[in-house]
Amino acid sequence: NAVAPNLTALIGEMVGSKLISHSGSLTNLAKYPASTIQILGAEKALFRALKTRGKTPKYGLIFNSTFIGRAGQKNKGRISRYLANKCAIASRIDSFTEGKEHQTSAFGEKLKEQMEERLQFLATGAKPKKNTDAMKEVLDELKAEGLYYEGAKKDGKKKDKKRKRDDNEDDEEVEEVKPKKKKAKKE
Repeated sequence: NAVAPNLTALIGEMVGSKLISHSGSLTNLAKYPASTIQILGAEKALFRALKTRGKTPKYGLIFNSTFIGRAGQKNKGRISRYLANKCAIASRIDSFTEGKEHQTSAFGEKLKEQMEERLQFLATGAKPKKNTDAMKEVLDELKAEGLYYEGAKKDGKKKDKKRKRDDNEDDEEVEEVKPKKKKAKKE
């Protein structure tokens, strides 16, 4: 929970720690695309399948997640791909969140809700929420609680550049540099 609260909330401590361990670090896991996270831990089977031109594996370490176990046999591949996408999002939020004191597992819990909705969608056909809608809900909740603040770093840099430009315009007279003419090539 201290290292990756969102990933833990999404897939649990055991599977999350196995993914982090296999990738080397949380930052390395966050840099992987979802397709790599999906087959992380099944490299041997992947390379064997590529060599023999057989079927590639659908899941690696994430097979131990409860979501894949609850999916029907024909939907296990779809759920593993969807779960890998959610794991990629959760690990990126955990890894690249500024200020570890502001970390929360709210995003992971919302991603877990989306996984539940996806399982319902495959079983019954009820439409799940989109990522953008789910993330906006979490951000609105965090703003209401006072746990989220919008980028403090955005303020200074643009204003400084504008000031420098204004300072240069106020100088007496700036010499214009004429571009050099290119010599024509001899044929």
